[in-house]
Amino acid sequence: MSNNKEVVLITKDGIRHDGRKKDDLRNISFEVGVLDQADGSALIEWGKNKILVAVYGPRELHPKHMALPDRALIRCEYRMATFSVSDRKSPAPKRREKEISKILGEALEPAIFNYLYPRSVIDVFIEILQADGGSRVASVTAASLALADAGVPMRDLVVGCAAGRLGDYVVLDLDDIEDKEGEGDLPLAYLPQLDQIVLLQSDGTFTVDQFKEALDMLIPACKKIYEKQRAALTTKYSRITEEVVDTLDDTDEKDHGVEIAEHPIDEQKAEEKKPSEKKVDEKAAKVEDPKNLAKESKKSTEKAPETHDDKKKEKKPSSKKRESKKPTSETKEEVKK
Repeated sequence: MSNNKEVVLITKDGIRHDGRKKDDLRNISFEVGVLDQADGSALIEWGKNKILVAVYGPRELHPKHMALPDRALIRCEYRMATFSVSDRKSPAPKRREKEISKILGEALEPAIFNYLYPRSVIDVFIEILQADGGSRVASVTAASLALADAGVPMRDLVVGCAAGRLGDYVVLDLDDIEDKEGEGDLPLAYLPQLDQIVLLQSDGTFTVDQFKEALDMLIPACKKIYEKQRAALTTKYSRITEEVVDTLDDTDEKDHGVEIAEHPIDEQKAEEKKPSEKKVDEKAAKVEDPKNLAKESKKSTEKAPETHDDKKKEKKPSSKKRESKKPTSETKEEVKK
């Protein structure tokens, strides 16, 4: 790395070329769930960096001979768009992109419960839309958000940040000019809740004291970025919660409106039933009238059915007639004579 005399990277007072102090971060913003077709996605703007990440999976792995019997394969692809830098980049992947893809996949794996999905794959696609230094740490930070958005079980979110050396000064969060013209670069990825470092690289030369100073700056910076990650996830799911509540309220109002509309119909049906009820009341009034009761009692006596004893009485005379017709012994003798 060669020093550029035209640009003063840092002054004696510790002010950098863009006005930041040694331990200042660039502006960072996150947006989660920006792609509808992906299982999870995130967009990060870190300084002038603009990086889009999409996650697919866990899903079936092809070709199957690459499948791991005890865990999921974390497959990461880091690509820079042809328009991401000032000089047009060749669309063919370079060795640097392949190296960063491997490093980022290894950095994300400790944060994922990949043993829950054996013989499957989780694909992480990272597209650098605009590069401005520190793209690998910004990429791993956005990829962690996209994995969380996809619902992949995770131990913790991965946060990345980089420090570097400008002359005798150790500074935080190098931009593109500082990355190219400085004397060293130290990218780091960190799990804040578990207090674990999952990625640490060094490009350039650092003394032991400078290395310790860089770590002392990076860990608090990662914790600040972690809070922004959580805020981005909370914002998305709070918005989803509000949408669900609004839809439920709308359905309740519609159901209530249907019930109100049904009440007039019920009243009309009740009015239609009233004439029949009046007829029943008139019949009851006629029955309760004493004159009508007397008439009905007479009709009942006149139309009373014959009993079994009455039928027996009517049959008795016929039996006497039959007895009179039977010949006696005296009559038989007279007939013989």
